[in-house]
Amino acid sequence: MNDESPPLRSYLQLHFLVLIWGFTAILGLLVTIAPAALVLYRTVLAALGLAAVISLQNKNFRVSRRQLFRMMAVGTLLSTHWILFFASARVSTASVCLAGMSTTSLWTSFVEPLVGKKRVNPLEVLLGLVALAGLYLVFHFEFDHALGLLLALGSAFLAACFTVANSHFVKQNDAFVITFYEMIGASVCSLLFVFLFEKYQLNNALPLWPVPADWPWILILALVCTVYAYSMGTHLMKQFSAYMLSLTVNLEPVYGIALAFLIFGEKERMTAGFYLGTLVILAAVLAYPILLRRKRASV
Repeated sequence: MNDESPPLRSYLQLHFLVLIWGFTAILGLLVTIAPAALVLYRTVLAALGLAAVISLQNKNFRVSRRQLFRMMAVGTLLSTHWILFFASARVSTASVCLAGMSTTSLWTSFVEPLVGKKRVNPLEVLLGLVALAGLYLVFHFEFDHALGLLLALGSAFLAACFTVANSHFVKQNDAFVITFYEMIGASVCSLLFVFLFEKYQLNNALPLWPVPADWPWILILALVCTVYAYSMGTHLMKQFSAYMLSLTVNLEPVYGIALAFLIFGEKERMTAGFYLGTLVILAAVLAYPILLRRKRASV
């Protein structure tokens, strides 16, 4: 990432991607199959779509063996992140799932310095703790959704690890190629989860095979929310830090909760404490670029 401030167009693209990601929890509820099976279909179709895009653009698939192993390993993180994400929405609501995901920036504020062997930024930790305080309010007033919130927290941690890893890959490789190999790794991982769920009869209330009505949603999830959104998100990592990306993704609950209420109505209505906690999280999101700009100006 360079030191110049990204253009307005990049910020608008980033927020459009967050809107798309906010819709993914809703898609997970619209599709009737088990979370692991949904991730399997999503990643296989995404890998096929990416292969077509790369071929049409005459890009080179070649990466080193070491890079291939690392990208596929990061793909397993992504697969597990998505399985926990959809499982969270299933056992609670889309709104609770998205609120838990808003802690991604807090996890990133610790993971990014650890991986990059840099000092922890006190401002990032402070704002991450503010987001955590907002999460406490959500948890306090929606305790009956504790399992869903815990699954979302685990998903948020894996999302932070995935974002930091990708911010290093993008310095050397094409965004579409990176996402392609990550989808292959994610497909293998999700296939293993499907076998485990079937063998030990976990989550046996949900089928593994989609009905015809599921396929339009699965295709949107694979091609729009994955091929387009993750490739563009990886490309934007050349302009934004991993922390800035994660903090902006904290807006995902706002977009997602609004969409969920429009689609599912009263089922997604939460307590006042839930919305207060979400507003606290938003305050951290909006404060970061302002405080960062002031800090740089004073240096």
